[in-house]
Amino acid sequence: MLDFIASLLPVFGLIVLGAVLRRLNFPGDAFWVPLEKLTYFVLFPALLFHAIAGADFAGAPIGRLGLILAAAMVLIAVILVAAKPALRTSGPAFTSIFQGAVRWNSFVALAAISALYGKEGLTLAAVAIAVMVPIANVLSVLALTRYAAAGSPSWSLIGGQLLRNPLLQACAAGIAVQMLSVPVPEPVLVAADMLGKASLALGLLAVGSSLDLAVARLEAANVAIASVLKLLVSPVIVTLLAMPLGLGGTAFGCALICASVPGAASSYILAKQLGGDAPLMAGITTVQTLAAMLTMPLVLWLFL
Repeated sequence: MLDFIASLLPVFGLIVLGAVLRRLNFPGDAFWVPLEKLTYFVLFPALLFHAIAGADFAGAPIGRLGLILAAAMVLIAVILVAAKPALRTSGPAFTSIFQGAVRWNSFVALAAISALYGKEGLTLAAVAIAVMVPIANVLSVLALTRYAAAGSPSWSLIGGQLLRNPLLQACAAGIAVQMLSVPVPEPVLVAADMLGKASLALGLLAVGSSLDLAVARLEAANVAIASVLKLLVSPVIVTLLAMPLGLGGTAFGCALICASVPGAASSYILAKQLGGDAPLMAGITTVQTLAAMLTMPLVLWLFL
C-alpha cells in the first residue's frame, strides 16, 4: 500500500498546493478561472490528442476496457434511480448526488495513471475518456432534465454538450489520425506533448483551487451517499466486471483508477445551467477529492 501512496502523493500534493494558493489569494482570484479554461480547452485536449494519435494500440484490450467502464457507469446510474424513492431528497438534490456518483475527474485520473503506468497508461486513459465522457454527459443531462427541470430529455442540449466538448474533439481527432494513418508532422506532436505535460500539473492545481467545504457540512448524508458510490462501490463494480472478461495488467489498473477518482468539478457548471443543486454539487466534489486521498490508495492496494 505504501507504494501506491508514494505514487499518488505528488498527485494529491498538487491538489493541496492549489487549495493553499487559493486560500492565500496567490497569485490572485483573477488567475484561476483563466487557468481552468486554458487547461480544459487547450492543454488537456493536446494531451489526449498526442496520447491517441501517437499510440500503438496493437494488442491493447481497448474494447473490454471501454465496455467495463461504460457498464459500471450505467450500473451506478441504475442503482441510484432505483433507490431514489428511499433517498427522500428533492429533485435538484438528487441530480447532484447522481452527478457525484456517475461523473469522474479526468484530471486526477490522467495524473494518477501517468504516475503509475507512464505512456502506456496514458494511451489507455485516453480511450477511457473517449468512452466515459459522452456517457457521463448523456446520463447527467437526462437526470437533470428529468428530476431537476421535470421536463423531457433535451436531446439537442445533449448533442450540443458533446459536440462542443474539447476533450471529445481531441479524442475524435486522434482517432481519425490513427484510423486514416494521417501523417502528423513531428513538430506538431512535440508541441502537443509539451502542452499535454503542462496540463497534468496545472489541472491538479485548478482542482485544488475549487475546493470548498462550506456546504458539505450542511448536506452530510447526501454527500456521503454520492461519495461512497463513487469512491468505493464504483471500483468494486469495475473489479467484478473485469474478472470474467479477463481484463488485467495495465488496462485493469487504468480502469480501476478511472472508477475510483473523485467526481468532476465541471458537474457544478452543469448543475447551475440545468437547475440542479449547485452548492450541494460543489460540496460533493470537494469531499470526494479530499476523501480520495485515502480511498484511492486503499482501493488500488486491495484490488491490484
